Amino acid sequence: MSISEELRGTFSTGLTRPLDWRREQLGGLVRLLRQDASTLTDAMAADLGKPELEGWLTDVAAVRRDIEGIHRHVDAWAAPRPVRVPWRLQPGRAQIVPEPLGAVLVIGPWNYPVRCLVLPLAFALAAGNAVAVKPSELAPATSAALAALLPAYLDGRAVSVIEGGPKVAEDLLRQRWDHIFFTGGAKVGRLVMAAAARYVTPVTLELGGKNPAIVDHSVDVDVVARRIVWAKFLNAGQTCVAPDYVLVDNRIEEPLLAAMTKTLAKFYGGDPHQSRAFGRVVNDAHMERLLKMLRATKARVVTGGASAASDRYLAPTVLADLNWDDPVMEEEIFGPLLPVLSYSHLDDALSELKARDKPLALYVYSVDAELIERVISGTSSGSVCVNHSAVQLAVPGIPFGGVGASGMGAYHGQAGFDTFSHAKGVLRRPQRGELPLMYPPYNRVKRWLLRKLV
Repeated sequence: MSISEELRGTFSTGLTRPLDWRREQLGGLVRLLRQDASTLTDAMAADLGKPELEGWLTDVAAVRRDIEGIHRHVDAWAAPRPVRVPWRLQPGRAQIVPEPLGAVLVIGPWNYPVRCLVLPLAFALAAGNAVAVKPSELAPATSAALAALLPAYLDGRAVSVIEGGPKVAEDLLRQRWDHIFFTGGAKVGRLVMAAAARYVTPVTLELGGKNPAIVDHSVDVDVVARRIVWAKFLNAGQTCVAPDYVLVDNRIEEPLLAAMTKTLAKFYGGDPHQSRAFGRVVNDAHMERLLKMLRATKARVVTGGASAASDRYLAPTVLADLNWDDPVMEEEIFGPLLPVLSYSHLDDALSELKARDKPLALYVYSVDAELIERVISGTSSGSVCVNHSAVQLAVPGIPFGGVGASGMGAYHGQAGFDTFSHAKGVLRRPQRGELPLMYPPYNRVKRWLLRKLV
């Protein structure tokens, strides 16, 4: 019997439906993140060189806070919602009843290996599903930690943790699921979607893209540099919502570049290789990909550029004097390289953006309210953050997800619960108390009345 069949069998018993069971599972995740935080941060440090505080903030504390919020709201989210019934269908009562989907699969990424696996798992459990989770094999220490810890805190009859590489993932995707939630790159996302089509399985794809940061001439360059540099080089640039490149008004390009150089020295010291606040590239293959990109670029290296392949270290690097056709602009960078392009006219920059795939996030820095609205209304992206970067993820009520090539579906807040639920419409009517106008045989009077009523 396959894993999906086992979980579907558990689901069919009704085990996962009671709200008490759902709250118990959410409480188990909260306890895991509180009691075994150091185990998880140590594992992420082994996999990614992730600083302990950074790992705790992004993958442990923030996730625990979000799950505590899910625990508080799950009763309200799961409650039937009344819907107004038109007078023509009275007497009657209508509701939208959220119901769990069944057996769902969550495939996690390597860059935030706890956050992007445990949080979707929490929403799936809150919605009343049985869940299989597959941590990324590219973060092996974290995968092993999650495989050991999750069964100790959750109901093993309804939650399965499966470790392994691409062959394991392929086997899981051949099975029949009621929903597949995938976080990762667009290439694998297409394979997930193709596999899901076999059973017409709905999917949520959290992918990524080349997220632009537009910087207007009206800004305080020191503030902007600090916020962009922080978001870009967090986790060594391996963040799906990190600014992938900067589009800056040419009047302030050089001041911004100087401010970024100054900020990087303040954050990571004169030699970031020695800094305990800067992480590492996940593996040799990604390291070589980034070095190839750096070697191929025609851009000027403003700061950084150093590397140590044996340590998977690539310095936080800012690039300038490049065009849209430069090799670093061909694909999502997903590493510590930050190209800075300048523009003379905002409309030209927006035209370039609209000609490309829709990004997961877009950032605009300005004090000009009209310009900000032009950017928001004139572009399409998964989310927009004004005068900061990446922090929109910390607002639980904002759905997180992509559009177009950057993904489909969303989670965070109630959107996460809804992703793993089916909104079932229910209409209740009594057996008495209706006019028989809709039933045959039809005559002139019935036709006249129905046309008037409908």
